[in-house]
Amino acid sequence: MIKRVLIANRGAIAVRILRTLKARGLEGIAVYAEADYGSAHVDLADRAVSLGDGPLAETYLNGDALLAIALREKVDAIHPGYGFLSENSAFAKAVEAAGLIFLGPTAAQINAFGLKHEARALAEEAGVPLLPGSGVLESLEDALRFARETGYPVILKSSAGGGGIGMQRCEDEAALARAFASVAQQAQTNFGDARLFVERFVDEARHVEVQILGNGQGDVVVLGDRDCSLQRRNQKIIEEAPAPKLP
Repeated sequence: MIKRVLIANRGAIAVRILRTLKARGLEGIAVYAEADYGSAHVDLADRAVSLGDGPLAETYLNGDALLAIALREKVDAIHPGYGFLSENSAFAKAVEAAGLIFLGPTAAQINAFGLKHEARALAEEAGVPLLPGSGVLESLEDALRFARETGYPVILKSSAGGGGIGMQRCEDEAALARAFASVAQQAQTNFGDARLFVERFVDEARHVEVQILGNGQGDVVVLGDRDCSLQRRNQKIIEEAPAPKLP
């Protein structure tokens, strides 16, 4: 039975989780870096615990610190939100090993789908049509070689994480060379994983998602589809459900 939940995140997603917990009569424990002390999720929580001062790697990406707080606060479950450690299989394993519930995918599911290059491999194995894309890039030279073979424009992507972070459209070799180190650094800072891959870029594409929810006990429901094509800097602005003009 879940009665007390630690939200290992911040901002809007933490607020939404806390509101849902309150609506269901559950207790929500927030965490915050000192720079976020005045944030709404801190005020809304039943209790808020400081992660100290420092960069993301020392606060919201510090799995050991988050787990220590969870055990000290005697929570039943950890909700990772999105981004940060939500797709970190090592963190999911550590939470489960500590006897707590990870309110997200299993470690095996994260390994299969959380890393985009792994998801591409699974899709390819299943016969799903894919855009031309590389595996994990060992170097800038690998990226340039793939782009020469497939043609420009390409998009350089972080394999880990989500939320539109760690993506850069590149029109030519010079743009790809400029983007490589900065996208890797962005991925390392936000997700603790600097691995990159590159895909052929498609103009005028639509971004359509299908939301699927499972309870970990064999029950799975499809919650419908939505069009998220209206974006700014790879961040969704409007989601429309059901997706219009979708056969």
